[in-house]
Amino acid sequence: MGRKRKEYLESVLFTIPAVFLVCVVFYIPFLMGIYYSLTKWNGIAKEPVFIGLENYKTLISQSSGFITSLGFTIRYTILFMILANVLALAVAVALSKKFRGVSVIRSMFFIPYIMSMTIVGFIWKFIFSQGFAALYEKTSLEFLNWSWLGSGKLAFYSVVFVGVWQSLGFYIVLYIAGLQAVPTDVLEAATIDGAGNFKKFFMVTLPLLKPSMITCIFMSLTNSLKVFDIILALTKGGPGDATYSATMDIYREAFQRNNYGTGSAKAIVFFVIVLMITQLVMKLMNREEKAGVNK
Repeated sequence: MGRKRKEYLESVLFTIPAVFLVCVVFYIPFLMGIYYSLTKWNGIAKEPVFIGLENYKTLISQSSGFITSLGFTIRYTILFMILANVLALAVAVALSKKFRGVSVIRSMFFIPYIMSMTIVGFIWKFIFSQGFAALYEKTSLEFLNWSWLGSGKLAFYSVVFVGVWQSLGFYIVLYIAGLQAVPTDVLEAATIDGAGNFKKFFMVTLPLLKPSMITCIFMSLTNSLKVFDIILALTKGGPGDATYSATMDIYREAFQRNNYGTGSAKAIVFFVIVLMITQLVMKLMNREEKAGVNK
């Protein structure tokens, strides 16, 4: 009993600092954000004025910009999830083979992920504006002369491209880990049964990759919903509102227009929307995984 009590006390003592930090960094600011969403405050006044649900009423009746930003965020999320997972899986399959220099190539794909998203945004802003112009003078390729950040449609696809390029290495690593965990005896049995590479991949490898796919889909969903850094560095939400994300709208409302109450209300609404989407996706994926196990 004395040993168990000692272990219990040790576990509690080691847990308390982590719980304290989580409360300070996450839970307390979240509760303060809920309170500020019920107030009118410019961030300078000594005391915020409590106004109840007025910020939420204003958000529903007048905030067309927030609705537009949600539309962009959803479109960005869908395209990002599709491209990131499809490309990462394709590259992971290629890099799971053993050949000379495969480790170097894997590292090259992973390097952009360890870079700051803001730095990546500024690098690609330079490439789109000046790098492509210099290449156009030498090659005369017409697409290099397009206004990649000045046109609404092209700016949207440019932001998606940079986001996928920056994070692709992370998903490649996860898929490679999943591919390496596929039992070789199962693949050998499929080969003996006469299955070709194409059929073996879709009928054997892909079903066994479901855990990795669920992880990658969920991570790409959460990362794309909170996109901010790349947009701030590349386009600042422009041209017009073509790349105006929900996080960008919250940032401008709170820190540029100094409407902390309205900005907090938008943040809370966005949090609820993200929570609902992630929970729905997780339920669908878990249901699909259970159905696969039952089969």
